[in-house]
Amino acid sequence: MSARHPVQGVAAFLFALVLALPCVGLAAIPDSVPDETLKALNLDRNATPRSLYDALTTRYRSEADGAGKGNFASFWEPIPMSKYLAPSLFYEAPTTLDMVVKAEDCVACHTAITGGHVLAWQKSLHSDLKALRELPDTDTRSYKKAHLAEVESNLQSLGILQAGQQLDQVGCIDCHMNVGAKEGHHIKDLRLPDAAACGTCHLRQYAERESERDTLTWPQDQWPAGRPSHALDYKANVETATWAAMQQREVAEGCTMCHTNQNKCDNCHGRHEFSPVEARKPEACSTCHNGVDHNEFEAFMYSRHGVNYQTRGDTWDWHAPLSQALEKGQTAPTCAFCHMEYKGQFTHNVVRKVRWGFLPTKNIADNLGHEWFTDRREAWKGTCSTCHSPSFADAYLDMMDKGIISGMEVVEEMRPVVQALFDERLLVGQKTNRPALPEPEKDEAGGFFSLLMSNGNNPTMVDRVFAEMWEQHVAKHYKGLAHVNPGGFTYTEGWSQLMKGKTFILEENTRLREKAAMEKRLEALEGKTPAKAALHGDPQADTVLQRVTSVVGGGGLAALGGLLALSGMGLLWRRRKPEAPKHH
Repeated sequence: MSARHPVQGVAAFLFALVLALPCVGLAAIPDSVPDETLKALNLDRNATPRSLYDALTTRYRSEADGAGKGNFASFWEPIPMSKYLAPSLFYEAPTTLDMVVKAEDCVACHTAITGGHVLAWQKSLHSDLKALRELPDTDTRSYKKAHLAEVESNLQSLGILQAGQQLDQVGCIDCHMNVGAKEGHHIKDLRLPDAAACGTCHLRQYAERESERDTLTWPQDQWPAGRPSHALDYKANVETATWAAMQQREVAEGCTMCHTNQNKCDNCHGRHEFSPVEARKPEACSTCHNGVDHNEFEAFMYSRHGVNYQTRGDTWDWHAPLSQALEKGQTAPTCAFCHMEYKGQFTHNVVRKVRWGFLPTKNIADNLGHEWFTDRREAWKGTCSTCHSPSFADAYLDMMDKGIISGMEVVEEMRPVVQALFDERLLVGQKTNRPALPEPEKDEAGGFFSLLMSNGNNPTMVDRVFAEMWEQHVAKHYKGLAHVNPGGFTYTEGWSQLMKGKTFILEENTRLREKAAMEKRLEALEGKTPAKAALHGDPQADTVLQRVTSVVGGGGLAALGGLLALSGMGLLWRRRKPEAPKHH
């Protein structure tokens, strides 16, 4: 073995020393954080964890980038529940505990006050990291030891841990005051953790989730940049005019309860156990991804995939990371497996394959051949090919797209019909009883407000049915196709319901136009329409119209003809009434 030059020996020693040191300022940003995010944050891949955390959090808390109450802030105020849904905006610590507490005091007090929270924490890995370090390599959970080393590297870069220092426990004070704190003031320092607080330790996952803003940039501006996504779902909520305009704030916050992933992480990782096993199961998604406008959970559970999960899922190893799920016995996809996977890698960015967004629209359908969309289709084909043949994946994806387009075309066929009724002011009560909507909502034909507001004849049933078509039924049609639930996109939910809405709208279009034609004929007979007379205060104005419209559904113009004939006979009788006999 040849002797090395002294300089070579020193270099080798220093290199080995660098490798042995904790990753303080040396760790590269993992490739699970997309290049688009590094570009947006003006970072290179060799940036330190501290640089990444600071850049992410500066953007995360910037109102210009989506934080805060949004552009409609002046139209609504939070209620007491709001502080739990948007803690960084509204949470204030209780003022009754004006004291300094130590880390060990939290469990002692809260065992009696909020015992369920303490019990959940005690079952978590946070409560005993020593047990994690002692797991044998044969244990499925042993991959978390590398995860823990990554967390410690992040904290060392942030200056929270010293070089070589390890975590023994993540306690209440770390999340609810500050990571690494030994004590804190119960009023001044208490917080409910937001996503940035979780990201202090879980930096990679935080960066992956935040990357949704950067990887979802629609090429023809079909949706605002970064939406729809978990990373900006609160912004999408507060900048919806209907939500901001609702006077019933306790009802409106029902929307917010799902639109809080931007604010915090416990929608998926339920506090205070934060179990990955829970987060990997479809039920974790079901709280939000269900119902009349996006029934993903129901569609999945009724699919062949969901039936496999329900009948065999108890035999799967849920402690295995998603990347090892199949080799550990999982025999069907779950929400997490499909939506967190992108080209073989699993991350917390769940929108990198999004093509149809929240709703199918014409400006998406017309651009499916664009490279942006075809690249994402290929990524989905790769996901499906994990289990299926590429030809099967192609066949189903083609069927899915064409089926979605068919449903979308029904909505687009009805859009001009409804718009024309609105523009011509033929909707029921539109000329006499369509009150203005509360600001900042704007009146429109079949608008979103039709599902959540009602005053007088605003909205009408035409508005309501059309809103259900474009916001609910076509969404369920799309979700049924996308999640392989045949009843969901054919008879039970999607197509059949779209046909029902179309039938109603076309029937109402005929009825309302016949009614308008009758009014014109009445105007010719009486010199003014009942509607105009009502506006001028004529108490008898509606009597003739009431008689006519009460039989429109059963007789229409024939009934009008009969009524006019009877009116004519009465006039003729009055004209021909004989004079009283003359006395001689």
